[in-house]
Amino acid sequence: MQRVLAWITAAALAAPAAADGIEVDLELVLMVDVSRSMTPRELDIQRRGYAAALRSDAVHAAVRSGLLQRIAVSYVEWSGTQEVIVPWRLLETRADLDAFAGALATEFHSALRRTSISEALIFGAAWIEANGYSGLRRVIDVSGDGPNNQGRPVTEARDRVLAEGIVINGLPLMTRDGMGSRWHLDDLDIYYETCVIGGPGAFAVPVRQWEDFPEAVRRKLVLEIAGTAARPDMVPAQGVPRAPRDCMIGEKLWRDRRGDWDMP
Repeated sequence: MQRVLAWITAAALAAPAAADGIEVDLELVLMVDVSRSMTPRELDIQRRGYAAALRSDAVHAAVRSGLLQRIAVSYVEWSGTQEVIVPWRLLETRADLDAFAGALATEFHSALRRTSISEALIFGAAWIEANGYSGLRRVIDVSGDGPNNQGRPVTEARDRVLAEGIVINGLPLMTRDGMGSRWHLDDLDIYYETCVIGGPGAFAVPVRQWEDFPEAVRRKLVLEIAGTAARPDMVPAQGVPRAPRDCMIGEKLWRDRRGDWDMP
Protein backbone atom coordinates (compact mmCIF):
# COMPACT_ATOMS: atom_id res chain seq x y z
CA MET A 1 0.00 0.00 0.00
CA GLN A 2 2.91 2.38 0.68
CA ARG A 3 4.04 1.86 -2.91
CA VAL A 4 0.55 2.74 -4.16
CA LEU A 5 0.48 5.90 -2.07
CA ALA A 6 3.93 6.88 -3.34
CA TRP A 7 2.80 6.62 -6.95
CA ILE A 8 -0.42 8.52 -6.18
CA THR A 9 1.53 11.34 -4.54
CA ALA A 10 4.02 11.50 -7.41
CA ALA A 11 1.24 11.68 -9.99
CA ALA A 12 -0.51 14.46 -8.08
CA LEU A 13 2.67 16.51 -7.83
CA ALA A 14 3.49 16.04 -11.50
CA ALA A 15 0.08 17.16 -12.77
CA PRO A 16 -2.05 18.55 -9.95
CA ALA A 17 -5.02 19.54 -12.09
CA ALA A 18 -4.27 18.26 -15.59
CA ALA A 19 -6.71 15.34 -15.51
CA ASP A 20 -9.12 16.50 -12.82
CA GLY A 21 -12.71 16.04 -13.86
CA ILE A 22 -12.01 14.90 -17.43
CA GLU A 23 -14.71 12.47 -18.55
CA VAL A 24 -13.63 9.52 -20.70
CA ASP A 25 -15.27 6.47 -22.20
CA LEU A 26 -12.85 4.14 -20.39
CA GLU A 27 -10.26 4.12 -17.62
CA LEU A 28 -7.97 1.19 -18.45
CA VAL A 29 -4.92 0.03 -16.52
CA LEU A 30 -2.79 -2.56 -18.29
CA MET A 31 -1.20 -4.81 -15.63
CA VAL A 32 1.57 -6.78 -17.36
CA ASP A 33 3.40 -9.74 -15.81
CA VAL A 34 7.20 -9.42 -15.45
CA SER A 35 7.71 -12.08 -12.77
CA ARG A 36 10.82 -14.24 -12.65
CA SER A 37 9.21 -16.96 -14.76
CA MET A 38 9.25 -14.58 -17.75
CA THR A 39 12.33 -14.65 -19.99
CA PRO A 40 13.90 -11.47 -21.44
CA ARG A 41 12.56 -12.53 -24.85
CA GLU A 42 9.03 -12.80 -23.46
CA LEU A 43 9.29 -9.41 -21.76
CA ASP A 44 10.34 -7.87 -25.07
CA ILE A 45 7.50 -9.60 -26.93
CA GLN A 46 5.00 -8.16 -24.45
CA ARG A 47 6.23 -4.57 -24.78
CA ARG A 48 6.39 -4.80 -28.58
CA GLY A 49 2.99 -6.47 -28.73
CA TYR A 50 1.27 -3.72 -26.77
CA ALA A 51 3.08 -1.02 -28.77
CA ALA A 52 2.01 -2.58 -32.07
CA ALA A 53 -1.59 -2.93 -30.90
CA LEU A 54 -1.77 0.69 -29.77
CA ARG A 55 -0.53 1.83 -33.19
CA SER A 56 -3.06 -0.32 -35.08
CA ASP A 57 -5.96 1.04 -37.11
CA ALA A 58 -8.34 -1.22 -35.17
CA VAL A 59 -7.46 0.25 -31.76
CA HIS A 60 -7.63 3.81 -33.10
CA ALA A 61 -11.06 3.06 -34.58
CA ALA A 62 -12.20 1.59 -31.24
CA VAL A 63 -11.19 4.81 -29.44
CA ARG A 64 -13.07 6.92 -31.99
CA SER A 65 -16.17 4.70 -31.70
CA GLY A 66 -16.91 5.76 -28.13
CA LEU A 67 -19.43 8.34 -26.97
CA LEU A 68 -16.68 10.75 -25.88
CA GLN A 69 -14.01 9.40 -28.27
CA ARG A 70 -11.29 9.49 -25.62
CA ILE A 71 -9.92 7.06 -23.04
CA ALA A 72 -7.42 7.15 -20.16
CA VAL A 73 -4.76 4.42 -20.07
CA SER A 74 -1.80 3.48 -17.87
CA TYR A 75 0.76 0.66 -18.29
CA VAL A 76 2.02 -1.09 -15.14
CA GLU A 77 4.41 -4.03 -14.86
CA TRP A 78 3.99 -6.37 -11.89
CA SER A 79 5.43 -9.40 -10.17
CA GLY A 80 5.46 -9.46 -6.37
CA THR A 81 5.56 -5.64 -6.59
CA GLN A 82 4.37 -3.14 -9.19
CA GLU A 83 6.09 -0.49 -11.30
CA VAL A 84 4.28 2.18 -13.31
CA ILE A 85 5.94 2.33 -16.74
CA VAL A 86 3.53 4.78 -18.39
CA PRO A 87 1.44 6.94 -16.01
CA TRP A 88 -2.12 7.86 -16.90
CA ARG A 89 -2.48 9.46 -20.33
CA LEU A 90 -5.48 10.79 -22.20
CA LEU A 91 -5.71 9.07 -25.59
CA GLU A 92 -7.85 10.68 -28.29
CA THR A 93 -5.82 10.84 -31.49
CA ARG A 94 -3.52 8.55 -33.40
CA ALA A 95 -0.64 10.75 -32.25
CA ASP A 96 -1.64 10.07 -28.63
CA LEU A 97 -1.61 6.33 -29.29
CA ASP A 98 1.75 6.52 -31.06
CA ALA A 99 3.28 8.48 -28.18
CA PHE A 100 2.04 5.95 -25.64
CA ALA A 101 3.44 3.10 -27.73
CA GLY A 102 6.76 4.92 -28.00
CA ALA A 103 6.99 5.16 -24.22
CA LEU A 104 7.08 1.36 -24.08
CA ALA A 105 10.40 1.27 -25.94
CA THR A 106 12.39 2.35 -22.89
CA GLU A 107 14.87 -0.03 -21.27
CA PHE A 108 13.50 -2.26 -18.54
CA HIS A 109 14.50 -5.09 -16.23
CA SER A 110 12.49 -7.92 -14.72
CA ALA A 111 11.71 -7.59 -11.02
CA LEU A 112 12.73 -11.25 -10.57
CA ARG A 113 10.06 -12.01 -8.02
CA ARG A 114 7.13 -14.31 -7.47
CA THR A 115 3.61 -13.92 -8.90
CA SER A 116 1.06 -11.88 -6.97
CA ILE A 117 -1.98 -11.37 -9.15
CA SER A 118 -3.91 -10.38 -6.03
CA GLU A 119 -1.65 -7.45 -5.16
CA ALA A 120 -1.56 -6.40 -8.82
CA LEU A 121 -5.36 -6.16 -8.75
CA ILE A 122 -5.36 -4.15 -5.50
CA PHE A 123 -2.74 -1.79 -6.91
CA GLY A 124 -4.66 -1.42 -10.16
CA ALA A 125 -7.86 -0.49 -8.36
CA ALA A 126 -6.12 2.12 -6.20
CA TRP A 127 -4.34 3.49 -9.28
CA ILE A 128 -7.69 3.92 -11.03
CA GLU A 129 -9.31 5.57 -8.02
CA ALA A 130 -6.49 8.15 -7.82
CA ASN A 131 -6.19 9.11 -11.49
CA GLY A 132 -8.55 12.09 -11.54
CA TYR A 133 -10.48 10.87 -14.59
CA SER A 134 -14.17 10.00 -14.64
CA GLY A 135 -14.82 7.01 -16.88
CA LEU A 136 -18.07 5.54 -18.12
CA ARG A 137 -16.30 2.21 -17.61
CA ARG A 138 -13.29 1.20 -15.48
CA VAL A 139 -11.22 -1.86 -16.34
CA ILE A 140 -8.15 -3.68 -15.03
CA ASP A 141 -6.53 -5.78 -17.76
CA VAL A 142 -4.18 -8.30 -16.10
CA SER A 143 -1.84 -10.71 -17.90
CA GLY A 144 0.13 -13.56 -16.35
CA ASP A 145 1.83 -16.88 -17.07
CA GLY A 146 0.88 -18.59 -13.83
CA PRO A 147 -1.48 -18.61 -10.85
CA ASN A 148 -1.23 -16.38 -7.81
CA ASN A 149 1.38 -17.62 -5.33
CA GLN A 150 2.04 -14.60 -3.11
CA GLY A 151 0.01 -12.08 -1.14
CA ARG A 152 -3.64 -12.35 -0.22
CA PRO A 153 -5.85 -14.99 -1.93
CA VAL A 154 -6.68 -13.91 -5.48
CA THR A 155 -10.42 -14.30 -4.99
CA GLU A 156 -10.33 -11.95 -2.00
CA ALA A 157 -8.61 -9.28 -4.11
CA ARG A 158 -10.91 -9.91 -7.08
CA ASP A 159 -14.06 -9.54 -5.00
CA ARG A 160 -12.76 -6.34 -3.41
CA VAL A 161 -12.04 -4.83 -6.83
CA LEU A 162 -15.40 -5.89 -8.27
CA ALA A 163 -17.16 -4.29 -5.29
CA GLU A 164 -15.69 -0.97 -6.44
CA GLY A 165 -17.40 -1.33 -9.83
CA ILE A 166 -14.20 -2.15 -11.71
CA VAL A 167 -14.23 -4.90 -14.36
CA ILE A 168 -11.30 -7.35 -14.52
CA ASN A 169 -10.27 -8.90 -17.85
CA GLY A 170 -7.46 -11.40 -18.31
CA LEU A 171 -4.71 -12.42 -20.69
CA PRO A 172 -3.49 -15.85 -19.49
CA LEU A 173 -0.12 -16.67 -21.07
CA MET A 174 -0.21 -20.44 -21.61
CA THR A 175 3.27 -20.95 -23.07
CA ARG A 176 5.97 -23.31 -21.77
CA ASP A 177 9.12 -21.20 -22.16
CA GLY A 178 11.76 -20.41 -19.54
CA MET A 179 11.21 -20.97 -15.82
CA GLY A 180 7.49 -20.74 -16.35
CA SER A 181 7.51 -24.33 -17.63
CA ARG A 182 8.11 -25.52 -14.05
CA TRP A 183 4.94 -23.77 -12.89
CA HIS A 184 2.83 -24.36 -15.99
CA LEU A 185 -0.92 -24.95 -15.63
CA ASP A 186 -2.51 -26.63 -18.63
CA ASP A 187 -5.80 -24.94 -17.75
CA LEU A 188 -4.54 -21.49 -16.78
CA ASP A 189 -7.37 -20.05 -18.88
CA ILE A 190 -9.89 -21.81 -16.63
CA TYR A 191 -8.04 -20.51 -13.56
CA TYR A 192 -8.38 -16.97 -14.89
CA GLU A 193 -12.03 -17.51 -15.74
CA THR A 194 -12.80 -19.01 -12.33
CA CYS A 195 -10.54 -17.04 -10.01
CA VAL A 196 -9.37 -13.77 -11.62
CA ILE A 197 -11.75 -12.09 -14.05
CA GLY A 198 -15.14 -10.64 -13.19
CA GLY A 199 -17.67 -7.88 -13.70
CA PRO A 200 -20.12 -7.09 -16.53
CA GLY A 201 -18.81 -8.38 -19.85
CA ALA A 202 -15.54 -9.66 -18.37
CA PHE A 203 -13.50 -11.99 -20.57
CA ALA A 204 -10.12 -13.68 -20.89
CA VAL A 205 -8.12 -14.15 -24.10
CA PRO A 206 -5.62 -17.02 -23.73
CA VAL A 207 -2.25 -16.90 -25.50
CA ARG A 208 -0.94 -20.40 -26.25
CA GLN A 209 2.04 -19.42 -28.45
CA TRP A 210 4.09 -16.24 -28.28
CA GLU A 211 3.61 -15.77 -32.01
CA ASP A 212 -0.07 -15.15 -31.24
CA PHE A 213 0.59 -12.48 -28.60
CA PRO A 214 0.43 -9.30 -30.74
CA GLU A 215 -2.87 -10.27 -32.34
CA ALA A 216 -4.35 -11.36 -28.99
CA VAL A 217 -3.46 -8.00 -27.43
CA ARG A 218 -4.86 -6.05 -30.37
CA ARG A 219 -8.14 -7.99 -30.27
CA LYS A 220 -8.41 -7.67 -26.50
CA LEU A 221 -7.82 -3.92 -26.54
CA VAL A 222 -10.44 -3.45 -29.24
CA LEU A 223 -13.00 -5.40 -27.19
CA GLU A 224 -12.18 -3.43 -24.04
CA ILE A 225 -12.13 0.00 -25.64
CA ALA A 226 -15.24 -0.54 -27.75
CA GLY A 227 -17.09 -2.00 -24.78
CA THR A 228 -17.89 -5.28 -26.54
CA ALA A 229 -19.24 -7.87 -24.10
CA ALA A 230 -18.12 -10.90 -26.13
CA ARG A 231 -16.05 -13.61 -24.43
CA PRO A 232 -13.59 -14.77 -27.14
CA ASP A 233 -11.99 -18.20 -26.89
CA MET A 234 -13.97 -19.09 -23.77
CA VAL A 235 -16.34 -21.59 -25.40
CA PRO A 236 -15.49 -25.16 -24.28
CA ALA A 237 -14.10 -27.32 -27.06
CA GLN A 238 -16.60 -29.91 -28.32
CA GLY A 239 -19.05 -28.94 -25.59
CA VAL A 240 -16.89 -30.34 -22.77
CA PRO A 241 -17.84 -28.61 -19.45
CA ARG A 242 -15.15 -26.34 -17.99
CA ALA A 243 -14.76 -27.46 -14.38
CA PRO A 244 -13.90 -24.69 -11.90
CA ARG A 245 -10.22 -24.40 -10.98
CA ASP A 246 -8.82 -24.50 -7.44
CA CYS A 247 -8.15 -20.83 -6.75
CA MET A 248 -5.37 -21.70 -4.26
CA ILE A 249 -3.47 -23.92 -6.71
CA GLY A 250 -0.63 -21.42 -7.07
CA GLU A 251 -0.02 -21.24 -3.33
CA LYS A 252 -0.07 -25.07 -3.16
CA LEU A 253 2.40 -25.38 -6.05
CA TRP A 254 4.71 -22.86 -4.38
CA ARG A 255 4.61 -24.81 -1.13
CA ASP A 256 5.38 -28.08 -2.92
CA ARG A 257 7.95 -26.84 -5.46
CA ARG A 258 9.59 -23.78 -3.96
CA GLY A 259 12.94 -25.58 -3.90
CA ASP A 260 12.91 -25.29 -7.70
CA TRP A 261 13.03 -21.48 -7.40
CA ASP A 262 16.75 -21.54 -6.67
CA MET A 263 17.60 -24.14 -9.29
CA PRO A 264 19.80 -22.96 -12.20
